[in-house]
Amino acid sequence: MSERPGSIADMTTEVTTTQADAQRCPGADPMRRRWTPPGPLHLGQTLRVLGRGAEDPTVRVLSEDCAWLTTRCAGLPVGARFTRPPRTSGENPLRRDVVAEAWGPGASVWIERAPAWVGARDSWEEFESSPGFAQLPHVLVRARHEHPGLRLPATGAVLDRAVVAILEQRVTALEAVRAYRALLRWIAEPAPGPAPQGMRVPPTAEQWRRVPSWQWHRAGVDPARSATVMRTVQRASALERLSHREDPASVRAALQSISGIGPWTAAEITQCTHGDPDGVSVYDYHLADHVCWFFDGAPGSDERMLELLEPWRGHRQRVVRLLKASGHRKPSFGPRLSPQDHRRH
Repeated sequence: MSERPGSIADMTTEVTTTQADAQRCPGADPMRRRWTPPGPLHLGQTLRVLGRGAEDPTVRVLSEDCAWLTTRCAGLPVGARFTRPPRTSGENPLRRDVVAEAWGPGASVWIERAPAWVGARDSWEEFESSPGFAQLPHVLVRARHEHPGLRLPATGAVLDRAVVAILEQRVTALEAVRAYRALLRWIAEPAPGPAPQGMRVPPTAEQWRRVPSWQWHRAGVDPARSATVMRTVQRASALERLSHREDPASVRAALQSISGIGPWTAAEITQCTHGDPDGVSVYDYHLADHVCWFFDGAPGSDERMLELLEPWRGHRQRVVRLLKASGHRKPSFGPRLSPQDHRRH
């Protein structure tokens, strides 16, 4: 299988353990990998899409040059940190080396996959050289020029991202974040290594299976979403196989064979696990209006959104990311969607 432009094979790599790091985490020497990205990379902007708020238990972007995350590799826990060395005089801050450090039983395997988490497999060259890019509104072209380090991450952690996306179905972001944090606080193990306080490793499929109905209820997760999570974790082996597929569209289609996972959830998953350049979150509470207000100057439907994005098929998620990076905001009218307390029913 040939490597794509900007792939991990193109990078200079160093895997070492430093004494200073070992002293910060006695008895658990980190694995360390240092590489030079093949193009501009904005570490914080690329990884922030994986997290949900400053207190996310699995992703913490502390600054533009430092981020922590937790995951599992071959089922084993990993706590990891991405950093960039201090900038030298005259150096482009977006082209500095990236250093990944990992602690825990799964660290030695995960460290080889670390570059993909910060978009090493994502190349914008095809899009930028296409006729469609020339058709972009000037505001979006300018957004790309102002954010050349924006990349699409590919974590491969399909099960973890599926649970997050399912918990976000049909509820406000605040409700979903509260539920996810509570569940991980109750059932997940602390992150290995010197990770920030409160970070947890995403639960295994078996740990999710053991969550009783009363605990879902206590977290504010309604029976429909908890049942979808349960159906999904029953397919954990199949999801692991999907993580190795190259084509995000085929992964989206396969995910929708699970009852309760539709186009929105599937796209939300592959955008993070496969660096999906085309996955659009249809049926999102805000996205259609966001896109339609930008192009039409008026609210619109999902059908209209897809019609507007059609000239960039194959790269529609890139257009959405540029739209958000541009700073465009749709007008606010009326009250916001109110959270619902499912624990009272």
